[in-house]
Amino acid sequence: MEASAPTVLHTARFNPLYRTYLLVTIGFTMVISIIGIPVALLWFCGVGQWWSRHYYDLLQCQLTDRALRFRKGILIQVEKTIPLENIQDVTFVEGPVLRRFNLSTIKFETAGHSAGQAHDMQLTGIIDAQDFRNRILAARDALRAHRAGGASAAVRHGDHQAAARSEEELQLLRSMSARLDQIALLLQERR
Repeated sequence: MEASAPTVLHTARFNPLYRTYLLVTIGFTMVISIIGIPVALLWFCGVGQWWSRHYYDLLQCQLTDRALRFRKGILIQVEKTIPLENIQDVTFVEGPVLRRFNLSTIKFETAGHSAGQAHDMQLTGIIDAQDFRNRILAARDALRAHRAGGASAAVRHGDHQAAARSEEELQLLRSMSARLDQIALLLQERR
C-alpha cells in the first residue's frame, strides 16, 4: 500500500520586524566584538539590510499532518523536517529584546533530545506563535491518536497479517527478556 502525500495543515507567516531584529542583533554582536566594528559599519550601511531582507524572504515553515518542515538560508539553504510523533515538547520563549520587536521564539524538543544539548529546532518571528504552537501540539496528538486507533482497528477488522506481526514481535521480545534473565543469572553466579 502506497503512503499518501502529506496534507499541509498550516503555513506559518513571519513578522516583517524579524528583518530588523536580525539586522540589529547581528550588527550589535559585531560591534561588541570590537574587531568587528569595521565590518559592522558595512553591515549597517547596506549589506545587513540586503542580507536580512533576502533571508526573511526565503523563510518557510509548514505544518503537515505528519511533520513540521522549516527552511531558511541564502547561500547555504537548510531544511529541517521533524516528524510530529517525535515532538516531545514545544516551548514558547519571549525575552525583553524579542518583545521589543514584537517577536517570540518557539523551541522544539524531540525524542532522543537530552538535557544540555541545543534544541533540535527554533523558530523566531512567526506571527501568532502561540496559536502556531497549539496547532503543532494538536496535530501531534491527532497523529498519535490516529496511529493508536489504526493498530487496534487492524485487529478488529480482521487484518490477520498485522496481528501476526504483532504476535511475532511479542514472541521476540519475550525471547529477548528470557535471554537477558539467563545472562543476569550467570553474572550473579560468577560473583
